[in-house]
Amino acid sequence: MIVPATAHGTAAVADHYDELDAVYRSLWGEHVHHGLWTTGRERPAEAVEAMVDAVGERLRLQPGAACVDIGCGYGGTARRLAATRGVRVVGFTLSGEQARHAATIPVADVDVRVRDWLDNGLPDASADAAWAIESSEHMADKQGFFDEAHRVLRPGGRLVVCAWLAETGARGWKVRHLLEPICSEGRLPSMGTREEYAAMARTAGFEVVGYDDVSRRVARTWTICTGRMLRAVVVDPEMRRLARTARNRVFALSLPRLMLAYRTGAMRYGIFTLEKPA
Repeated sequence: MIVPATAHGTAAVADHYDELDAVYRSLWGEHVHHGLWTTGRERPAEAVEAMVDAVGERLRLQPGAACVDIGCGYGGTARRLAATRGVRVVGFTLSGEQARHAATIPVADVDVRVRDWLDNGLPDASADAAWAIESSEHMADKQGFFDEAHRVLRPGGRLVVCAWLAETGARGWKVRHLLEPICSEGRLPSMGTREEYAAMARTAGFEVVGYDDVSRRVARTWTICTGRMLRAVVVDPEMRRLARTARNRVFALSLPRLMLAYRTGAMRYGIFTLEKPA
């Protein structure tokens, strides 16, 4: 497990997304996660929706299913799956700004709540399916993340986890100059490996029924974001102000690190499909 020297709790994560709310929506829209390219010719908006659809397929969602979006951001994934799969979704975010934006796009079957997943208040065995797209990284207690998902899911329910992962056995400059700074700048308490995630899932009681390494198919996300960021700083006075004064402006340093981390294999992007035994 990669653990940065500076610890970041839930308050730091909430502050990061609250302060950079305008930046995230300006650069990437209502989905705060990677895009997934198949042909390489997809527009970024299509690639982002392809990631959501890939999660929906792995969950085997049925109309009317009760679902949980762990770390729902602006609710974009929840709204798309509610519309395309006919499911009901309760989403959890730490960010009040994200929840406020989600409230401007109301959908009858989507309920976005500002609450810590590790204290979610959901009854035992109350959900048919759950997903976490790039949110487990922000949790210090990753075993607790899996344990709560197992508790909330009904027997036979599925959990899909899309995660930033550290290269197995990474060391030296890859850790010091890429992975640890990415964790610190992105407010990630830690970054696990594929093996560590699978072990925690099994400890919680899940069966690992699928795993896909899609690192090459998502890496373009950061090239696009970096280009958009540079253009925005040139033309947008508010973006220039944030670049100078925002408490979380250090995250900009992670953009080139993330590109290099994917290019060198120091960081991987994995999609886990997990099932609670019936």
